[in-house]
This record gives sequence, structure tokens and C-alpha cells, in this order.
Amino acid sequence: MRFMSIVTSAHHMAPTPELAEAMGKLADREIKAGRMLDTAGLLPLATGARVTIKDRKLSIVDGPFVEAKEVIGGYAIFELQSKEEAVALAVEFMQLHKDFMPGWEGTCEVRAYFEPGAEGICDPLAEARA
Repeated sequence: MRFMSIVTSAHHMAPTPELAEAMGKLADREIKAGRMLDTAGLLPLATGARVTIKDRKLSIVDGPFVEAKEVIGGYAIFELQSKEEAVALAVEFMQLHKDFMPGWEGTCEVRAYFEPGAEGICDPLAEARA
């Protein structure tokens, strides 16, 4: 099962050298184990754009986005056996931030990929109809 971990934070700063080294070791371990498929940090909002549909109109806005309180700072894609395994990796990753970047606050969201057979998961009324 594939999972994506998405890191968000209101702190717009580069990782400390100690955190970068620790994250590199964790990534190397997971890549060698065949569990991490991809990972990357993302550049600042000023380098991006948003494409939005509102009131049936499409608009494009270049960054930075003034209203952004939390920003996606990076992601990782894993091939794992369970949600519990994905959460355990997220906890380990966030612990590195706690240990090597004091004062940093953020969230690591864990989401499973949509795969064939998961159609009812996206329907909030599926259980009620069953």
C-alpha cells in the first residue's frame, strides 16, 4: 500500500545541518529497505503558483500567497504494509525535528494513495447506504 507523508509548518526556514543529516540517514535507511519511493523538500511559496476554480471561473495566482498560514514544506512517498507503519515513520521523522530543530512546530499528515477497490472510501455516505 502506498502512503504519502506531507509536512506542513508555519515556520518557513531551512533545516539545521544536524536535522538535514538526520533526515538524510533516515531516508537512506528507508530507500535501502525499498520502502521509500520518493522524497523532496519544496521551495518557498514565492516560487510557486495556485490554479483555482471558484464560481466556475479558473484563476492563476503567482506566489507568495499572503493568506497561507501553514505551508507544505516537503513530502515522502512510501510503499508500506499498513497505516500503522506509515504513522510510525511519521513519528520518527517528526522526532528528528523535535531533537534537532528546537522551537520548530509543524505537522506530518499521512495519507494512503487511492487504489482500485477504494472507491467507497471517498464517499462519506457509503457506510450509511451499506
